[in-house]
Amino acid sequence: MPAPLNLPSLAIGARVENDFLLHKVDLRTLDSGDPYAILTLGNASGTIDTAPFWKERQEEISGLQRGHVVHVIGDVASYRDRRQLQVSSIRHLPKDRVDVRALLPSVGAVDRYWEALDKMRREITKPRLRAVVDLFYEADEFRRRYEECPAAVAGHHAAIGGLLKHTTEVAAIARTVARACGADQELVIAGALLHDIGKLDSYRWDGLFEFTDQGRIVDHVVLGALMLDRRLAEEHEPPCTSLERDLLLHLILAHHGKREFGSPVQPMTLEAEVLHWADNASAKTASMADVLRDDANFPEGLVSRPQWTLDHRRAFRGESDWGAEG
Repeated sequence: MPAPLNLPSLAIGARVENDFLLHKVDLRTLDSGDPYAILTLGNASGTIDTAPFWKERQEEISGLQRGHVVHVIGDVASYRDRRQLQVSSIRHLPKDRVDVRALLPSVGAVDRYWEALDKMRREITKPRLRAVVDLFYEADEFRRRYEECPAAVAGHHAAIGGLLKHTTEVAAIARTVARACGADQELVIAGALLHDIGKLDSYRWDGLFEFTDQGRIVDHVVLGALMLDRRLAEEHEPPCTSLERDLLLHLILAHHGKREFGSPVQPMTLEAEVLHWADNASAKTASMADVLRDDANFPEGLVSRPQWTLDHRRAFRGESDWGAEG
């Protein structure tokens, strides 16, 4: 399979002949009643929409579904300041002939993230707190799944290994803020390591990134609390007291900050407040960096279109070397 194209940097007029994951089949209808469809294609670098497949071309995409792998030939064009792929040929490929993982976004090698997290985990000196964290982070199957899981199905850290990278960022940010404000640094680090464990049950990443049924009807915040409570109950002698369990459960349940953002409870401890803002900082800075990297977001110069990942704010690409030499 050819190397994946860098979709965000494709120039108008570029020729494309590559394999893609089909992210979306958007079926629409003209005022005349005639059907047409726009496909969203993706690879490890991002996504691009196709030009419309009009009524006379419907047979070419018949049977294509979200999650299919397709081989596409076409040319990059522009419509209303947005790039689109004018497809001249599209062919469905059997998944067993394609490395689907190579078509998914990935953070790359994860060793550096494990090294950072395990170092912080080893620095937890409170024995019962360390024992609770180790129930998860010393388990091989947990580590295998955790280093693959995305941190979102779309948006910040939506990549293979994204959850591990996000957790590393949250732990580093939270530790620094905890030190500055006098929070319990070790409890904050433990909270960072546990806050998103529910995403292992909430997401699928065996093809496109998708929610599981549990993820949709329960959500990762509650699933994470349930995972912690269930794992502690499996121990003949739980490694922490009931109060300590509740403090950790609170960190998980409050880390989104507000009920309208998915938190069953709002932060009520200093450590929960720190964790919430560290989680938010990791998510928002990653989203800003993603927006700034994609030329398609800046059709008119230095100011982007409003971005849903930034709460519909715009991003600005203006920069200066501030007189630095070299």
